[in-house]
Amino acid sequence: MMRHRRTAVFLMMIAALLGGLITGRDLLFTITYLLALLLIISFAWAWANINWVHLSRITRQRRTQVGRPMDERFVVRNTSIVPKLWLAVQDDTTLPGHFSSHVVSNLGPRKSYSWRITTICRQRGRYQLGPLRISTSDPFGLFPMERDLSATTNVIIYPLTFDIQQFALPIGLLPGGDALRRRTHYVTTNAAGVRDYAPGDSFSRIHWRSSARRDRLIVKEFELDPLADIWIVPDMSVYEHVAPKEALERLRQQDNLPPWMQKDSFTLPGTTEEYTVSIAASLAQYFLRRDRAVGMLGYGQSNEVVQPDRGERQLNRILETLSVLSARGEVPLTDMLHAESHLFPRGTTLIVVTPTTRDNWATAVRQLSRRGLRVVTVLVDPGSFGSSRSGIGLATLLEASGMAVYLVRNGDDITAVLSQSKTQAGYFTVA
Repeated sequence: MMRHRRTAVFLMMIAALLGGLITGRDLLFTITYLLALLLIISFAWAWANINWVHLSRITRQRRTQVGRPMDERFVVRNTSIVPKLWLAVQDDTTLPGHFSSHVVSNLGPRKSYSWRITTICRQRGRYQLGPLRISTSDPFGLFPMERDLSATTNVIIYPLTFDIQQFALPIGLLPGGDALRRRTHYVTTNAAGVRDYAPGDSFSRIHWRSSARRDRLIVKEFELDPLADIWIVPDMSVYEHVAPKEALERLRQQDNLPPWMQKDSFTLPGTTEEYTVSIAASLAQYFLRRDRAVGMLGYGQSNEVVQPDRGERQLNRILETLSVLSARGEVPLTDMLHAESHLFPRGTTLIVVTPTTRDNWATAVRQLSRRGLRVVTVLVDPGSFGSSRSGIGLATLLEASGMAVYLVRNGDDITAVLSQSKTQAGYFTVA
């Protein structure tokens, strides 16, 4: 549209010039000069508008969580003495519901303008912030100009987690079993021996009697206990999950609304995939905050294996993996566990989060138990998500076999369901 307008002005100038040359009338030459001057001034105005502009983007955090706000602040500075008529800042961020594009008008010489965007994160994943594009024009709209700022960065949205007060593990082998002959930098109950002090060793590990006897610093070494390892296994195979169209459409409509029209409250999307991921993240958070060694295994669009470890860094590693894991795996749950069975030494606890309703899972749980593994199943009932399949039958079968099982339905209070005390085999749900 603006290009056609500029072409029309240029053709009018050529026509006036030709008419003046043919007729010799001064009016036509005056019109030619005015139109040429209009084009020159318009170009210079638009060029001055797009240059000597500094745009900065300040992101408070590169990692946040579903249900929490993400804050960004933008600052546009005019570094010249020429005022800017208007500037349009376009942001091509991929984060759903993050509308940070803005129009700045009448930016005076050496002045700055800032605005802040707060968005409630509603979908987990890894998203790109930017690139930014500045566009402007002259007052007549003859010379639109753009400038791309290609610098981009990523933001990771962790899955929603729930605070679990207690989670009952099945009673199996007594704690303090055979030590796993593997050194660790953590302090455990299994002392393996002593060695010379190395830079970076904690002073709490120094064995003072041996240090005094040998006249040099001696520290204690520790070994891992196999019973301390807990594996979280979210079932991300494409064959089991249910995603009602109503839930996806509601989430899509919510993401298309600007931030000021979105509701402050957030509820977990009604899909078995999001429930599975959130439950797995909540359990990892629960055990890691109690200083347990936690690993994660999940086959989604890629095969993800996070080796057991402790600490806040391990929690961030698991949450980051779960943030991008989607239910597109081609390997069924039982086949995945069989393929990765070498990861689970005897005494390992497996917490499997799955929406399966297949009876062969009960058989697989019994086989895993015979190998000395302790298995807890958290069933996400697909029947409550609109599917014709129900998980109640499988939960009853697992309970009859003496296996630990929790049943979670759509709309349940996940904190209450997973915090149920457990004194014997059975499954728990909150109506």
